[in-house]
Amino acid sequence: MMLIRDVVQEAITTGYLSVAAEEQLRILLKTKYELEDFDAFMTLQEAASLGKIRQESRELRLCGQQVS
Repeated sequence: MMLIRDVVQEAITTGYLSVAAEEQLRILLKTKYELEDFDAFMTLQEAASLGKIRQESRELRLCGQQVS
């Protein structure tokens, strides 16, 4: 079973969070997780808000808005 911290580490390493990884995080956050996973998720949130992580879902939304 994948852990939240694993998904976060991959996103931070690649600088990219895919839609599939976001969905995996949603699933994992609905289960019990350790403090280390919560801390990793908060790190990911901060990195995304600072623009250090590109989010596929956000890019898709922006493309859709530009087409309209």
